Formats: sequence, structure tokens, C-alpha cells
Amino acid sequence: MTAERRSIRSFVLRQGRLSNAQQRAHETLLPVFGIAYQPQLIELDRVFGRVAPKILEIGFGMGETTAAIALAHAQNDYLGIEVHTPGVGSLLKQIGELGLANVRIIQHDAVEVLEKMIAPASLDGVHIFFPDPWPKKRHHKRRLIQGPLVALLASRIKPGGYVHAATDWQEYAEHILAVLSAEPALENSAQGFAPRPDTRPQTKFESRGLKLGHGVWDIVFRKR
Repeated sequence: MTAERRSIRSFVLRQGRLSNAQQRAHETLLPVFGIAYQPQLIELDRVFGRVAPKILEIGFGMGETTAAIALAHAQNDYLGIEVHTPGVGSLLKQIGELGLANVRIIQHDAVEVLEKMIAPASLDGVHIFFPDPWPKKRHHKRRLIQGPLVALLASRIKPGGYVHAATDWQEYAEHILAVLSAEPALENSAQGFAPRPDTRPQTKFESRGLKLGHGVWDIVFRKR
């Protein structure tokens, strides 16, 4: 699985525009709230300085949802993984502005982080919100949510913990539902797709799409 996942990435590193504010946040706050990639396990309670539920988010984009969730649920700790510097800078800026103490960031490939840094049965939940759907059939192999990754995620989640994915691409939603259903360590929390949990805020982009008749699908599975 490792060799395959490293040869076929689920992302393409693009040199997005980095605003001055994002660059300042990246330079000044990443040393405070960032965790450097290292091929060894980390102790999450030590990293956050407390014992609390630990939620991992893969691909947080510009970080608006991550920041809103962390602000609303101060009792939890959130570890965000993102490869794109503008998004990391954006979330760091929000961490500073909102005074969030319960968010940490790793700017690295999520598969390698999960394999090397996250201990088995150490996570209470995983969020994967609006991953790149790679809609062209020839690109489907690049999709993040595949059987090997789901098995890896399941191994890192505590019994009773959850995986919550959301997408606005119906064919990808059906793919995600099928892949999660095929993982024996997980069970669906709903009959098929789940209603949007209150814990996932509705983004402006999502609200605009819903008004135009576009769908959004939530998939929530629990570790047996």
C-alpha cells in the first residue's frame, strides 16, 4: 500500500497565491502550532498539553470549517493535515485571530503522517470534507478515499470513534459509501448517507450550491 500510495498522490502541489497575511501567519505561527513531519510516532496528549478527544482532519483547505469546529468544540483537540501553503497560512491566521489553543497543523502528505506519526487506536474521529473528486475516470486512481487508506484510518481510530466524509460530487459520494462499507472494522451510522451532523458547519460555498439545487452528501461510519 505504501509504495502505491506514494507513487499515485491524491493531490497536486500547486503554487497558489499566498497573501501577505497568510505568509506572516505561516512564518510566525507555524513554529507555534505546527508539527514538523517526522517518521516516528507522536504523543498527541503531549503535543496538545492535555488529555482530550483527538480529531484528525485530512485536507482542511483554507481552514474556515476547521476553525469554526474548533471554536465551537473547545473540549476537543484538532489535528489538521494540509499540503498547500496558502491553506496552512489561512488556518494559522484564523488560529491567531480566534485565539484557538486546540488546533495543530502538519503540512505534509496525510498517508505518510498516518503511517509514521499516528499511533494505532489513538484518534476519536477523522474528518474528510470535500476532498478532490478527481471526476475524470482516468484520474479516479488519484482519489484520496480508497480501500488501503480506509483500512489505515480504521487502524488509527479507537473503538467507537468515527470517520466523517462529505462531498458535493454524487458519484464520488457513492464511491466513498461503497469503500467505507467494504471495511470490516467500520459500520455505517445511518442507512446509506447520513444527514449533515450539526458538528459540520455549512460553508458559504455549500449554502450557495444548495440554493442552486446542488447536492451534498455526508457519510459517517463508526469503528466497531
